[in-house]
Amino acid sequence: MRRQFVTQAAERGRLRLGLLLAQGGQLAHQQVDLALLRHFFVIPALALMIAACASKKEEEPYIEGTVDSLYNQGMDFLAEERFTDAAQYFNEVERQHPYSVWATKAKLMSAYAQYQNNKYDDAVTALDRFIAVHPGNRDIAYAYYLKALCFYEQIADVQRDQTLTRKALDALQEIVTRFPGTTYSRDARLKIDLTRDHLAGKEMAIGRFYERRAQFLAAINRFKVVVDQYGDTTHSPEALERLTESFMALGLVDEARKTAAVLGYNYPGSDWYRDAYAIVEGKPMPAAASGNKPWYRFW
Repeated sequence: MRRQFVTQAAERGRLRLGLLLAQGGQLAHQQVDLALLRHFFVIPALALMIAACASKKEEEPYIEGTVDSLYNQGMDFLAEERFTDAAQYFNEVERQHPYSVWATKAKLMSAYAQYQNNKYDDAVTALDRFIAVHPGNRDIAYAYYLKALCFYEQIADVQRDQTLTRKALDALQEIVTRFPGTTYSRDARLKIDLTRDHLAGKEMAIGRFYERRAQFLAAINRFKVVVDQYGDTTHSPEALERLTESFMALGLVDEARKTAAVLGYNYPGSDWYRDAYAIVEGKPMPAAASGNKPWYRFW
């Protein structure tokens, strides 16, 4: 390939040489020298440099060794927190000894090393391959759990896109469905509650945004999502109160009263239902209504 490139460059140089000679004069000779230098030295040198760089990128290190030596070295690198090197050695186990029992373990350990190195996309890719090739492996539950963690640990604040949060929720729910009663399932249930609360927070953030700009219909749609889909989260009382505010702003007094009644029944004693009462009645909630008796019965 390099020879072909140099030959083509030389041909272009000869063509330019003929053109310059046809022009004649001392200036032509100077331009000829410059053209020859440019095409016969600069371009071939650049071609060699590009080819060298390409060969370095394509070149993958080959570490020959026995199954035990490669796997144990990978484990040593894990202990030393040299996760890139660990993943490389685990990959070598699979590449050099694909039919070994340790090759299967090495696949999972390579994914774990990538996870520890915060290379979540690479870890998920490796885990998907492990799950597809070894669905009956004894460590399959852990593979699903580790995949869920890769998404879960990338959850961003509610002001950002929540695609990874939804992927984390789906992966965690799959663990509960596939492996009920396991340690992974119990931990997944806890993380599901936190994930759903986070998604509810995202809907609340968007709803507040619309409400501040007096776009009450759009705000109502967001608050209803929280009530209908995430009613068991910590955001539900606020969603009901803000629904009451939005209905009143649109003049839908009956809807506001119904929403406030639901709020009072489910969350008596909360500050949110006191605010809702004040909004609907136009006055602070009486002291007698702040006890155990639901205040909405005053209506």
